[in-house]
Amino acid sequence: MNTNNLLDQYKQLSIVLKIIVINTLIFLIVYLGSFFFKLPPSIFVSWFVLPTSFLEIVFQPWSFVTYAFLHAGFWHLFWNMYLLYWFGLFTLNLFTSKRFLTIYLLGAINGGLFYVLAYNFFPVFNNISSNLMGASAAVLAIVIFIATYTPEAMVRIFTFRIKLWQIGLVMVLLDLLQLPSSGNAGGLIAHMGGAIFGYVYAIQLKKGNDIGIWFENLIDTVVNLFKFNKHKHFKQVHKTKQTATKKTKRNPTNNHQIKIDLILDKIGKSGYDSLTKAEKDFLFKAGKD
Repeated sequence: MNTNNLLDQYKQLSIVLKIIVINTLIFLIVYLGSFFFKLPPSIFVSWFVLPTSFLEIVFQPWSFVTYAFLHAGFWHLFWNMYLLYWFGLFTLNLFTSKRFLTIYLLGAINGGLFYVLAYNFFPVFNNISSNLMGASAAVLAIVIFIATYTPEAMVRIFTFRIKLWQIGLVMVLLDLLQLPSSGNAGGLIAHMGGAIFGYVYAIQLKKGNDIGIWFENLIDTVVNLFKFNKHKHFKQVHKTKQTATKKTKRNPTNNHQIKIDLILDKIGKSGYDSLTKAEKDFLFKAGKD
């Protein structure tokens, strides 16, 4: 098996498929390791699940993110990745991979915060110790975000056509109805944390306020730390007398972004189905850039 070839194929995947691959590989590693070493899966994930104790969290703060890449069983993994795939495609049709990742990770973090705060401040959870795992909060953040941003967009389920806002509403209501009697109340509260973040992000973005831009900048900073430019000390600078050309090189996407904004405004007013084929194709290509 050619490892380099596999890595090249992985790099060509969309951000949605990359996250699905990562979640699946982690699941296989944990459960195959458990099988071969005859140990419970909890031994392998104890430092990566999100605990409820503030003292434990101090020693593993990364768990606010890592818990969202762990799953308790096959069906837990399957349904999360299934929803992520379909709603992720909707999101990438309109937004960049970086924004998708921002919604996913901040949705997970917000869900984790709701979970920890609930276990520490709600009397019903007193003296109960628990750990959180699963991508549900992150996935629900994606679902509610796109359902809020393009509520009139339609999706076909069997022979029925249903709007995204209706799907999002049903998913939230089902979680709320289960909350009083569920044995997974903490997990459902985390779902709500992710859903609330997705809703607020979409509402603010429609108003022109990008509340996730700081996180996108943080992602850029982290990525740049791992970049190594072999020609750093031999950077060649090309001068040109055409000021307009220089400005275009520095800001090549001005007209491109204006066109995207106009199409997004159209979606917000009339829904995704109101777009022409050319506009849909343009957004699809823009989302992959």
